[in-house]
Amino acid sequence: MALDAPQDFTFTRRAMKAEMLDAETELALAYAWRDERDEAALHRLINAYMRLAISMAGKFRRYGAPMNDLIQEAGLGLMKAADKFDPDRGVRFSTYAVWWIKASIQEYVMRNWSMVRTGSTSSQKSLFFNMRRVRAQIEREAMAQGESLDGYQLREMIAHEIGVPLRDVEMMEGRLSGSDFSLNATQSADDDGREWIDALEDEGAQAEEIVSHDYDTMALRAWLTEAMGILNTRERLIVRERKLRDVPRTLESLGQELGLSKERVRQLEVAAFAKMRKSLEEHGSEVMALLD
Repeated sequence: MALDAPQDFTFTRRAMKAEMLDAETELALAYAWRDERDEAALHRLINAYMRLAISMAGKFRRYGAPMNDLIQEAGLGLMKAADKFDPDRGVRFSTYAVWWIKASIQEYVMRNWSMVRTGSTSSQKSLFFNMRRVRAQIEREAMAQGESLDGYQLREMIAHEIGVPLRDVEMMEGRLSGSDFSLNATQSADDDGREWIDALEDEGAQAEEIVSHDYDTMALRAWLTEAMGILNTRERLIVRERKLRDVPRTLESLGQELGLSKERVRQLEVAAFAKMRKSLEEHGSEVMALLD
């Protein structure tokens, strides 16, 4: 049901001229879709209530979204309602569809309000779509009574009126009061002004850290090679197979290869590590810090 600008008015006029379904016809179409997956019945049901979807979409134009997109989202909500509607519950389809249409439009508006996720919980949705109205109502009542409310009192009253935590009101107030800015915008009016993205801290490793890390890695590799050099052939095999493989070999498999018991291989491993540690300690505490 993709729409574009030239088709908007034509589509709307066509939807407004669609048939009005009585309760019996609506019920028959709902049963035909649910029980027989009759697509013709589904299309007739949706077309009949597309005017409802368009009417609800129009109520959200103040949020700045294109009307075509709002209608499309409303149509998606209407189709979800038709797919999930249970005619056995004795409720008119239009009553059931209102919730799905509204939910679909609200999700779209919140998703496109800002690049920063505004929120999706019921309290956040209630705040997003009602906070300005409730704020205006509270301010009118306070003015009529000659009262003056500071920001904190106003936020507290909004939270109480809508039934959400105060911290949610403070968060949503910040989201609704601002707008997204490009990081490529300049910080001043000058053409050669620095862009905001240039002010962001680089979280990557700095040159000094990279050089220091590379030096430490090279030194450690040399020290480990030297320590491995003092081991005999059997000890080097055990250390290499136990510690330098992606999947270390078991003591039992090494014992079978070397003709030794599992316990003997473990003892040789411990002895080899002791030799290596003694060799590494000769380079001072720095090498042990690197190993840790």
